[in-house]
Amino acid sequence: MYANWRSHVNAEEGEMMNKLIDKSAFIQKLKDGMSIMVGGFMVCGTPEILVDWVLESNVKHLTIICNDAGYPNEGVGKLIRSGQVDTLIASHIGLNPEAGEKMGLGILKVKLVPQGTLVEQIRAYGAGLGGILTPTGTHTIVEEDKQVIRLNETDYLLEEAIGADLALIKANHIDQLGNLTYSKTARNFNPMMATAANLVVCEGTELVDEIDPEVVITPHIFIDHYIIGGNQYDES
Repeated sequence: MYANWRSHVNAEEGEMMNKLIDKSAFIQKLKDGMSIMVGGFMVCGTPEILVDWVLESNVKHLTIICNDAGYPNEGVGKLIRSGQVDTLIASHIGLNPEAGEKMGLGILKVKLVPQGTLVEQIRAYGAGLGGILTPTGTHTIVEEDKQVIRLNETDYLLEEAIGADLALIKANHIDQLGNLTYSKTARNFNPMMATAANLVVCEGTELVDEIDPEVVITPHIFIDHYIIGGNQYDES
């Protein structure tokens, strides 16, 4: 939670800064070589408009951190197809044959991480932790080049926390402060990624006047900017 806690209050005017961002201003924040987290699970909960803006920006040599490789024409698959991604950190790529082909040709570096481990590494970064201990992957090739710690007669791998320069997330309802709710399973990786990047941009389905604090999932302190898009890919 320490990774993205920052003040959005204008000290001179004492007012909350406007977090709404347009395409031009968003693209100006992108640069070659960035690490970008992208929410979603099989493109459910993926901010497609923001991904399209990254595609249009033509930034190169990206490291993408996502649950999967999307599909060739959806989600981060569009960035993989365009050749903008050098490295993909994900749990699986089987839904996108182009990712597998580029991996085999050495064009795309793919680091496959067990899904539970990946989300915990992201959560750990957001919580200010150095990493996690997990038994997943012990005594397999996953263990290679990693520190093994034995506790109570059980071996654990030390998996370092994962953060990013930028997180692109998808929400359902969003208020003007940037408080978020999510739609059903579209919640997936999004709340954790919102805490684990230096800059967080959210694509919301609907802007509302206010959200009951009791149902807010991601507080506004984690959100730097937002856009309001449609309702595609926000439910399953």
